[in-house]
Amino acid sequence: MPPPAPTSRHLYFDFKRPLRRRTPSSRAPSSVRIAMAFLILVIGDLHIPDRALDIPAKFKKLLAPGKIGQTLCLGNLTDKHTYEYLRSITPDLKIVKGRNDVEATSLPLTQVVTHGSIRIGFLEGFTLVSSEPDLLLAEANRLDVDVLCWGGTHKFDAFEYMDKFFVNPGSATGAFLNSWGGVGEDPTPSFCLMDVQGISLTLYVYQLRKDDKGNENVAVEKVTYTKPVEPAANSS
Repeated sequence: MPPPAPTSRHLYFDFKRPLRRRTPSSRAPSSVRIAMAFLILVIGDLHIPDRALDIPAKFKKLLAPGKIGQTLCLGNLTDKHTYEYLRSITPDLKIVKGRNDVEATSLPLTQVVTHGSIRIGFLEGFTLVSSEPDLLLAEANRLDVDVLCWGGTHKFDAFEYMDKFFVNPGSATGAFLNSWGGVGEDPTPSFCLMDVQGISLTLYVYQLRKDDKGNENVAVEKVTYTKPVEPAANSS
């Protein structure tokens, strides 16, 4: 997976604890390194075909079968063909129910997976009153997870708060929002990859951006999170 040209953009708010590091990445997962890493795809809010025609071709080129170990889909899949496409990327596909997955009555509202020493919970987010940090923290504590992924906003976000890490991968298709999400907004298509090593997680966010001439390019940025470890008790 060759790294796209990077750009820099910060999305943190003053009340959130700064992340360890967020930089444009020139070392996004490559086809050479993929074999050595277990990559987790975090994707959601596709809304095909109701609000978007398909996942962008530039994204599909990156998400080739055999490069991803597991997919966490945050709901609003809404289309069998897209489900089959995600299964072709990796058969280890975990899905939660989104507000528009009306026919998928058997899907759970939340799921939790464990990689290394990190527990990752994910949900679409329609069961939350809002996506305020304190409410997300309460949900993370309820699920007993270190990392919480949520969707529904169609906008990428990532921040660390009270020693936990919160990730919203945005909409992989750039699907338009309905009235509750903000009229007039034009979502930027995005998805995330996670690489977990022990207590450390590296997050890569891929965004399809347009330049002044309307040309589309995939930008990638990297965020790192390290799970706090309780100091060992003194044996003396």
